[in-house]
Amino acid sequence: MTDRTGLVLDFGGVLTTPLLPAVLAFEKREGLAEGALITALYLDEDAIRHTQELERGEITQREWNDRASRSLGLAPNNLMGRIFSDLRPQTALITAAAAARRAGIRVGILSNSVGLEPWNLYEGYDLETLYDAVVISEEHRMRKPEPEIFQLMLGRLGLAAEQCVFVDDTEQYLPPAAALGFATVHAVEPSRTVTELETLLGVRLAGAV
Repeated sequence: MTDRTGLVLDFGGVLTTPLLPAVLAFEKREGLAEGALITALYLDEDAIRHTQELERGEITQREWNDRASRSLGLAPNNLMGRIFSDLRPQTALITAAAAARRAGIRVGILSNSVGLEPWNLYEGYDLETLYDAVVISEEHRMRKPEPEIFQLMLGRLGLAAEQCVFVDDTEQYLPPAAALGFATVHAVEPSRTVTELETLLGVRLAGAV
């Protein structure tokens, strides 16, 4: 056993299948060149700023759709939902989170939002019931990696950072969490992530029922 009694999980790419394959499948469906969406929306400074505004709730998903569609030359209707329509639940991590809770570990979800309307990334995951705390960035006008959003999560869990493990598929969010005292795990491959969590938390999570 360890003295870590908290687990904070990112949502997209941790409790779901990876984001990149979904993006590549979208590009293929829409007839875009491979990498066109990433170049237009995630390597362009204005587009990055718009996405950060979306994550903070400063613009709506519909506004983001309109702006992004112009960059891509595509129809704006439900663009975010179309981009990520191939995402599916990541069963290994969902099962591990449930096992952690049964072992007495408090589990929170800390997610940078992509807006909730017209497409809701979180629909069907029953977050409010299955986890001890849920912090969605747009509802609090802050985003990862800002320290304040991590501190908000800690307050809701009633734990110190040193008692918690933070898991994210975006590597750049890990050092700010570590600076606060979190142990961190870069979610790359689900079975490896679960193994690392078992070591850090001192409980069995893989295949637990």
